[in-house]
Amino acid sequence: MSKSENRLKIAIQGGRASFHDITARYYFGEEIDIEECSTFRQLCNQLNTGAVDYAVMAVDNSIAASILPNYALIEEYGFKIIGEVYLQIKQYIMCIPETKEDNIRWVMSHYMALNQCEEYLLNRPMMERREYHDTADSAKYIKEHNSTDIAAIASKYACELYGLKLLEQESIETYKNNFTRFFVLSKGNKFKNDVPDKATISFRLPDQVGALAKVLQIIVDNEINLSKIQSLPVFGTANEYRFHVDCEWTDYAKFKKSIAINSIVEDLKILGEYKKGELVNDYSRSKQA
Repeated sequence: MSKSENRLKIAIQGGRASFHDITARYYFGEEIDIEECSTFRQLCNQLNTGAVDYAVMAVDNSIAASILPNYALIEEYGFKIIGEVYLQIKQYIMCIPETKEDNIRWVMSHYMALNQCEEYLLNRPMMERREYHDTADSAKYIKEHNSTDIAAIASKYACELYGLKLLEQESIETYKNNFTRFFVLSKGNKFKNDVPDKATISFRLPDQVGALAKVLQIIVDNEINLSKIQSLPVFGTANEYRFHVDCEWTDYAKFKKSIAINSIVEDLKILGEYKKGELVNDYSRSKQA
């Protein structure tokens, strides 16, 4: 599908009304073209070849932790992080309007969504679980096949988009405080001119006692808040790791000064400087009309 004139084209993993799609529309607005990708590798290839302008990629979840392979992909392709969004993951159970709850024999969704709704489903043993590749596409499936014996678990946005009926008015995930962090990725160019107050950096440490402590001390001395630090194995090597660090500041000059860690670390990369993301807990199709 070619890009419409004057409209941005955004690559996402998943289908229409997936959580990636919701995030893209929240960040860029509704007037965009979406390139649906089945894998994160395909998403990266679309951005790398210039087939799309930007990409949206999930990188962390408050329950399932970091998606480490996605951090590795960002570095492999050399993309820049230009923004982030924290989206609250609310899972809803839905069916086609003609369906009666007593007739439902299956519930379909991505395996992660099924797991996130464990408590609800345990109380309804008559609903057998059926894994599908995407939450939103499970909603699309029951609509297209007029499935009167299958319910889907997906976003409220998907329910509205495909004209389905909610079986429960409230979301059914077991843990309500569940957020996924998404990066907005670019191949060098920028979309917004926001003044950055956050950055993601990565580096390797030399095999020296106290190297990490020295790095952290320089960062702290410059009044930089470390909101996240994690290690990722370097592929193809033994006992070697890259560290990924999120830095937040109120004074950009102090962040630049903290890059003095370059004298200690190896292969320092600034993966992106961007505006700290907002927490989004209510996004529905009807609100965008």
